[in-house]
Amino acid sequence: MLERRPSSPYDDLIDHLIRSTALPRGEAARVVLDVLAYFDETAEDFVRRRHRELRSGGLVNAEIFERIAAELPHRAVAPPELSLRQLRRIVYG
Repeated sequence: MLERRPSSPYDDLIDHLIRSTALPRGEAARVVLDVLAYFDETAEDFVRRRHRELRSGGLVNAEIFERIAAELPHRAVAPPELSLRQLRRIVYG
């Protein structure tokens, strides 16, 4: 008897991962959801997250905002170019 599993809009992608990797279905589904969440991150959320990460790594704001400005155009869906001032306003309001 076939095991009945809940339907997901990503079943085709999950099935592909199962066929092309050694991942079990549960882990393949988690990977798909993690990747979708990554690509769903807004530019503002990315800036805030990267600022926290780089700050915790010991960088100062001048270095942090330069690095974020350089990283933004390489995002999967590149946001509009933001000035250093706009980056600061995203973090500090």
